[in-house]
Amino acid sequence: MIASQALTTSLCLSVGCMAAAQLPNDPSLVKPLKAGMMAPQAQLMAMDGKATTLKASLNGKPTVLIFYRGGWCPFCNRHLAEIGKVEKDLKQAGYQVVALTPDQPSFLGETATKNQTGYKLVSDASGAAATSFGVAFRLDDATFDKYKNQYGLDLEKRSGKTHHMLPVPAVFLIDSKGLIRFAHSNPDYTKRLSSEALMTEIKKLSAK
Repeated sequence: MIASQALTTSLCLSVGCMAAAQLPNDPSLVKPLKAGMMAPQAQLMAMDGKATTLKASLNGKPTVLIFYRGGWCPFCNRHLAEIGKVEKDLKQAGYQVVALTPDQPSFLGETATKNQTGYKLVSDASGAAATSFGVAFRLDDATFDKYKNQYGLDLEKRSGKTHHMLPVPAVFLIDSKGLIRFAHSNPDYTKRLSSEALMTEIKKLSAK
């Protein structure tokens, strides 16, 4: 299984992951990585626009890794803010928080300020990490056009890409060795893992 993941990661880094056309158009069809699997690697961009990697972002620390749709999504903003309120408790439990989004770096500062988050926001504009973790899907053309024409939301401008790729909102707990210890995702973007449920899972892991 790990060898297969390594091959997938290698392909993602060399060709930018699978083409968006190969991703499911239905978020309910994504296949997220599960607990017991190793976190794959991916190229990312830091808030300052400089290239970085998921490995550098995790930095060998136990991490709450969050995938969110973008700073334009009110459900994402509420979730990011909620996690921010328990960041102190997470740190005391030994965890850092890293949140990945298709938004390009220029939008990250605005999101951090809006939600008063002290943790790290990182751009996965290429969708490499979301694809590697199995949470990426391609927004269908009708919905993309509706977002753009009815709501004034241009996802191509947000990501700087034309892939129309979004992640299913997800939370992964990753240990210092890069092993996924807990995974949660929901294709219904209005449903998120609560901060209380997150802390419960962390306490369970700490008790093992």
